[in-house]
Amino acid sequence: MMVTDPYETAAGLVTRSAAAYVLSVPDDPADDGFFGPASVSWRVSADLSTPVAGLRALLMQALHPLAMAGVDQHSGWRQDPVGRLAATSAYVATITFGERGAAERAAARVRRIHERVRGVDPVTGRAYEASDPALLLWVHAALVESTVVACELFGNPLSPADSDRYVAEMAVAAELVGVPGELIPANLAELTQYLSSVRPELRCTPAARESVAYVLDPPGLDEDIAEIWQDIRDATVAALPGWAQEMYGFATPAPLTPARRTEIRQALGVLDAVFLGEPGVLEARQRTALRMRSAQRA
Repeated sequence: MMVTDPYETAAGLVTRSAAAYVLSVPDDPADDGFFGPASVSWRVSADLSTPVAGLRALLMQALHPLAMAGVDQHSGWRQDPVGRLAATSAYVATITFGERGAAERAAARVRRIHERVRGVDPVTGRAYEASDPALLLWVHAALVESTVVACELFGNPLSPADSDRYVAEMAVAAELVGVPGELIPANLAELTQYLSSVRPELRCTPAARESVAYVLDPPGLDEDIAEIWQDIRDATVAALPGWAQEMYGFATPAPLTPARRTEIRQALGVLDAVFLGEPGVLEARQRTALRMRSAQRA
């Protein structure tokens, strides 16, 4: 992997993600964006389990050979892997918390990039286009389902009604990047059914294995963060469905006992404290929390 400065790259992930988050939460918003402070989407985005959700989503997304080929051949992630992750974090934050105009501009940029991304997957021999609604839907569904699973295992679990509401709310995120509305699952049952339907297409390609190895074991972590990251890595692998663990060749995870879940939640809390220590993050988090409390009282 061609990383010019592994320490700076790994150490910069929190800083770059924090800067993106701060920019996505305006001081005086013109509107509530596509979701708003009363949404389930805002609530789950503030959950401590978010890092596990994001990592699990990446691992699931990478198992689609065409989606992974597009990333591998066009994104330049080997040169700046954390830059790629930070850009994704910035996009998700803008879509979730940003004003409608900001979200629409961010989605338009993504669509323009996708229009240029096409090629042939060397493993399956199949042609792909990043603008293909089928690939976009897989990426979307993996993130939404991973968020529900992470909240259930390591955060504040969603009720069945809120799970359905979250899936329905997030449909707009898929539509913004070009997925026709009629293809998007409208509730958790439909989402689960969709994921099962795609499973026969999935496989762990060499590109998927390489990218996931970096994400789960990034270079340049100091000793304290490395210990925390090990807990988050273990949580991510444990949160995968068994068939995905087998595809990657992961050892069977240790049982998620109540004590182990507590340890993981504590690690997530420490990581969140590091995030809050970045410039502007605490103030942005407070602005978001205030708007959420106001929406609850309304």
